[in-house]
Amino acid sequence: MKLIALVITLGLWLGVTGLSTPTTTRFSGVPLTLRVSNNTEITNSPLQEVDIVLTGDKRRMAQVNKNDLIVSIDLSDVQPGDRVIQLTPDSVSPLTLPTGIKLEEIQPSRIAVKIEAVEEKEIPVKAQTEGEPPEGFEIYNEIVTPARVRVRGPASFIKSLDFVSTDKIDLSTHDSDFVARQIPIGVSNSKATVLDTVADVAFRIGEKRIERVFAVPVVGAQGKKATVVLYGPKSLFEGLKLEDLRVLRSNLETGQESPQLEMPLALQGNVEVRRIKINQ
Repeated sequence: MKLIALVITLGLWLGVTGLSTPTTTRFSGVPLTLRVSNNTEITNSPLQEVDIVLTGDKRRMAQVNKNDLIVSIDLSDVQPGDRVIQLTPDSVSPLTLPTGIKLEEIQPSRIAVKIEAVEEKEIPVKAQTEGEPPEGFEIYNEIVTPARVRVRGPASFIKSLDFVSTDKIDLSTHDSDFVARQIPIGVSNSKATVLDTVADVAFRIGEKRIERVFAVPVVGAQGKKATVVLYGPKSLFEGLKLEDLRVLRSNLETGQESPQLEMPLALQGNVEVRRIKINQ
């Protein structure tokens, strides 16, 4: 009976000690997350995955699920600049592991990160369009509301940003004034954020404009004429008579001559005076 008891005890001891033999296991492709403060941003592309080595009880090791493993490190106290971050079991946030299992090693053990301060700035908004108005029509002007929006992002990007754009607005079916409402505003840098996310864009569309040159008599100057260049819709010039236009001479306080053009009401506000020159 003593011999049987000894055999049973020896078997139990071998079973227990065999199952609890320490083991080492490497897990590859474990996600790496880097936490920074609200006023900073990582602007390079550091590694997003690492390899880790776990050691511990063989039975417990079998309970480790790779999908539950995440390596996380807090960089909220790290100052902006180019930094080399150490990845050690003591520097990362504790992993949730079964009792008897511990983190032994992280590979790579160092990573390079670039941390930048975050800034906000008001940036002009530019309407982005596609297509052209139907034949014979053109865009006279466009007004974006709001004209400027605040953008938040890494300092180097914000300083180089001249404008932000709306999504594309199709013009191919419009031959008159219209307003495109609630058009999303985008920014190319994924680390930057537009604080006002939409805009309205009002387009003024009309008949295609042309330049016309007229030799217009100068009032009060016998036989003198002025070369006048007008820019506007072609239909407004049709039927326009030369006697409908007059050039008036006026002198500024400096003594410099500043001729003025008188034209019909139908042209005022619809035609641009590009040039007036009194011929010598």
